[in-house]
Amino acid sequence: MTDKKGALPSQMIMEMIHAGFISNAKEENVRPSSLDLSLSGEIYETEGIFQPKKSETVEQVLGKIKKKKYSLDKPLLRDKVYMIRLNERLDLPHSVYGFCNPKSTSGRIDVHVRLLADFVSRYDTVGHGFSGSLWISVIPRTFSVKLYEGLSLNQIRFFSVDTRLSDLELEIAMARYKLLWRKGDAHARGSAKKPAPYAYKDLLIKDSDNSLILTLDLENKDLGYEGIVSKDVISGVADSRIIDLSKIGFYDQKKFFKPVKKAGNYLRLKKGSFYILSTHESVRVPPELACEMVTMDERSGDFRSHYAGFIDPGWGWGKRGEGVGRPLTLEVRPFEDLIVRQGQPIAKIRFERVAEIPDCLYDTLDSNYKVQSGPRLSKHFK
Repeated sequence: MTDKKGALPSQMIMEMIHAGFISNAKEENVRPSSLDLSLSGEIYETEGIFQPKKSETVEQVLGKIKKKKYSLDKPLLRDKVYMIRLNERLDLPHSVYGFCNPKSTSGRIDVHVRLLADFVSRYDTVGHGFSGSLWISVIPRTFSVKLYEGLSLNQIRFFSVDTRLSDLELEIAMARYKLLWRKGDAHARGSAKKPAPYAYKDLLIKDSDNSLILTLDLENKDLGYEGIVSKDVISGVADSRIIDLSKIGFYDQKKFFKPVKKAGNYLRLKKGSFYILSTHESVRVPPELACEMVTMDERSGDFRSHYAGFIDPGWGWGKRGEGVGRPLTLEVRPFEDLIVRQGQPIAKIRFERVAEIPDCLYDTLDSNYKVQSGPRLSKHFK
C-alpha cells in the first residue's frame, strides 16, 4: 500500500481486501473511494436503536434487549426498527479509520440506515485499527420495503488522515477545478445559455467552516416530490405499495410520490413530511477530491436536508474533465412547517483529498444518477 495520506481510493481498498483487512467483501462492491456493504440474512426487529459500550459487541447488546427474530422473506414495515448483520468484517490497519453513509438509493426512498460496530459508541464510525463485526439499523420511514441478502444500503469510506480542505485550500480548489457551476439557461441569449463556473467570491453565503453552501432550486420544470405515506397494515394485510429493492425501473411514481407545487414564488414544506428536491448549483468533483454532504445547523432552520451524503471522485467531471457538474438530489424532512424560496440555503458540502487518483471515477461507471438534471427519484421508479 502507498504511504500517501488521505481518503483511500478504489485500488487501496482492493489491496486491503486482498490482504485480509476486510473480510467477505465482494470486489464488485468497490467504488471510486468507498466500499458498498452488503446484508446478511441475520435480522432482528427491536424496540429501538442503541449504541454498544466500548466493552460490548453488537451481538452482546442484542442479547440484553427485547427483540424478535425476523426474516428477509418478509417486508420491513414503516416506522419499525430492524437490526441486520452485514457480511463484511473489518480488521483494519492501525493507521486506517472509517466513516459510513447511506447510499443514495436508501435516502431517496426514505429508509434510514445507521452503521453499528462492535465496541464503538458512535454511529457510522470505526476508529483507527478497528477489529470487529458490522451491523446496520434500518428504519423505513415513508414506505415499507422488501430487502434481500447481498443488497447494499450503505457504504464505508476509509482514511489515513483528516484531509478535509481548509477555507484557503477550498478557494484555491474552486479556482483550479471549478467545483460549482451555474446551470445553462435555454431561454437566455448568447453565452448566457452555457453553464458557467462559480468563483469563490460569487458565493453570497459562507459559514467559514471549510464548507460550501448550496441553495434550493425552484426554477426547474419539475420542482420535486412529496412522499405519500404508506399504510402498513389494513385489516391485518400488508400494504401492497411495498418497494421491492430488486425491481429496477418498475414502479409508477404516482402511487408513491406526488409532485410539489409552488404557492406563488415559494414552496411550503410540511412538518414531518418527506421531500425529494434539488440544489440550484451543479457540483463537480475532480479525480483528486471526494465530497460529502454534511448537516446544516439550526441557523438555516429546523430540517434535515439529506440522509445519503457521499459524492465519489469524478461526479459531474465527465470522462476527461469535460463535465460541468451535476445538481445534488436532496432528501428533505422538515421538523417545523417551512416556507422555502429560490436560492435559500438548503445543503452544505465539504471536500477532501484522496490519497491517489482512483482507478475508476464516478462518471465512467454505470449509474442511474449520472443523467439527473434536477430532483431524481430512486432507480426503482419508471
